[in-house]
Amino acid sequence: MSVDPCFHQFKTPVNGIELPTHLGYPFYYDPHPIALIAVQEIQNVITEQSLVWEHNFGLENPHNAIGKMFGVLVVQNNQGEIGYLAGFSGKLANQNHHLGFVPPVFDMLEATSFFKREEIEINQLTIEIEDKLNDPKRNECKTILSELIEEHERLLKSKKEKIKHAKQARSLSREAAIKNLTSDEYSVLLLELAEESKTEQLELKWLNKQHLQLIHEHQQTLELLDQEIELLKENRKNKSAQLQQKLFDNYTFLTKDHTARSLLSIFSDEEVRTPPAGAGECSAPKLFQYAFQRHYTPIALAEFWWGKSPASEIRVHRQFYPACRGKCEPILRHMLDGLPVEANPMLQSMHSTAIDSPIFEDEHIIAINKPHELLSVPGRYIRDSVQERLNTMYPLQDGPYMVHRLDMSTSGILLVAKTREAHKHLQRQFIKHTIRKTYIAILDGQVIPKTGCIHFPMRVDLDDRPRQLACFVHGKEATTKWKVLDVSANETRIQFEPITGRTHQLRVHSAHRLGLNCPIKGDDLYGKKADRLYLHAHQITFKHPFTKELMTLTSPTPF
Repeated sequence: MSVDPCFHQFKTPVNGIELPTHLGYPFYYDPHPIALIAVQEIQNVITEQSLVWEHNFGLENPHNAIGKMFGVLVVQNNQGEIGYLAGFSGKLANQNHHLGFVPPVFDMLEATSFFKREEIEINQLTIEIEDKLNDPKRNECKTILSELIEEHERLLKSKKEKIKHAKQARSLSREAAIKNLTSDEYSVLLLELAEESKTEQLELKWLNKQHLQLIHEHQQTLELLDQEIELLKENRKNKSAQLQQKLFDNYTFLTKDHTARSLLSIFSDEEVRTPPAGAGECSAPKLFQYAFQRHYTPIALAEFWWGKSPASEIRVHRQFYPACRGKCEPILRHMLDGLPVEANPMLQSMHSTAIDSPIFEDEHIIAINKPHELLSVPGRYIRDSVQERLNTMYPLQDGPYMVHRLDMSTSGILLVAKTREAHKHLQRQFIKHTIRKTYIAILDGQVIPKTGCIHFPMRVDLDDRPRQLACFVHGKEATTKWKVLDVSANETRIQFEPITGRTHQLRVHSAHRLGLNCPIKGDDLYGKKADRLYLHAHQITFKHPFTKELMTLTSPTPF
C-alpha cells in the first residue's frame, strides 16, 4: 500500500470506470468520470478542513474573502494503484503546505530559504526609504521651501504692481509737465523720472535675487536628502530584480522523463519572455511536478473554483475551469511533452458545410447567417472562417471586407462589404454608433427585472486570454441595454442591444455580478458548457452605404 501522504486512495469504488487513454487537453476539457469522483472527495475534505485552515473563502462571510482554485490529478503509482493527488493555486491560509495537498514547486515561505532572507533585506530598505521620506528635517525643508516660493511669488507680484502704477503715474506727470514747465525744467523732470524707474528695476532685481538665493539653498538641501532616497530605491530595485531572477532559476519544471527546465528557459520561447507574476504557482503545474517526481503516471486532471469570485473575474463556486493560458500554457506545454494528451479541440473547425444563402446581397454588401463555432476571420491556428469562405465564393470580387465580427461561438447576422468604398461607409457608421444591433440569448437562471442597462469597463485578462475582466483602472467603457422576453423555472430569454462593441461584452455583462450575474447558457468561458452558446445576432439596422436607405435585416433565432 502507498505511504505517500499526498496520494489519496479512492473511498468510492472506481473499479468499474474505464480509464481514459489520453489526458484531457488542459485548456479545454470535460472532466473524466473518475476525476469527478476525486473532486467530490476532495471537496468533502475542503469542507471539513475549512475551519482548521482559517481561510475565508467567502461562502459565509464575504468580507476580505479569497476564493481559491483547487485541482485533482488522478494517477497510477509504482505499485499499480489508482489514486489521486490534490493541490491548490498560490497559498492557502497564508501557507504553502497542508496535509494531503501537494507542495509548491519551490517554497518561497520556507524560513531558511534565500527568498525569506533577501525579502527581509528588501523590506528593510523599504523601511529606510519610508523613514527618510518622513524625516522631520526633510518635511521641514519642504515646508519652508514651499513657503519661500509662495512668498517670493507674492512679493514679486506686489512689487510688479507697484512698478506698474508708478509707471502710469510718471506717464501722467510727463503729460502735465510738458504744458506747465519750461524746457530746462522738463529735462530735469525726465531725468528724475528715469532715475526713479531705474531704482525700481534695481529693487525688483535685488528682491528676486535675494529670494532666489534662499530658495536655491533649501532646494539643494532637499535634493541631497532626496538623492539618498533615490539611491535606496535603486538599491531596492536591483535587489528585487536579482531576487526575481533567483526565483525564476529555482522554479524548475519536470517532464515524465525528468527533463527539467526553469521558468526563464520555458518562457524564452514565448512572445512575452518575462514570466508573469505567480507563474508556476497554479495547481496544475504543482500536481504534475509532484507526480513526475514520484514517477506516477497521470491519468485525468480537473480544476475547480472554491469560494467567492474575485471582484474583477467571473468564477463560480464548485465550477470547473481550464488551466490559465498566460501562466500555465508554456509550463504545461513543456511538462506534458511525451504524454498522450488529447488534441486541442479549438484547432479544429466545427463546420464543414457551406454558408447558407445570403440574408441580403447586392453589388455593395452581403449579409450572411454565421453558424455558431465558425470564426468570422482567420485565427492564429484556424484558417476556416467566414472571410475565407467568402473569398472562395467571390474569387473575382474586390472584397470581401469584414465590417464587424461575431465571437466564434455566436451565431447570427454578419454584415460584410464587397468593396472598399462600402466598407468605409459602414465602418464610419459603426464608429459613430449609429448602427443598431440586437441579440437574442438564453441565460442560465432567472432575471427578475424586465429591462435595464449594464455599464462597466472591461479589458482582457493578460494571464488568461481570451477571457475578459471588469476593470475600472485600465478597462474600456462597455454598455449594454437589455430586455427580458420570457422567464421559465431555470432560464431567461433576453434581448441585448450592445451600445459598445467590446470583446465578449454580452457574455461578461451577463455573467459578471456587476451585470446580470447570470451567464449565457452554454458559455464555456464564463458559465457552463452546453451543446452550443445560446447567443444569436438577431437583427441589424443600418444605412445602405450608397442608397442611404435605412435597412433592417433579421436572422431567425435557431433556439
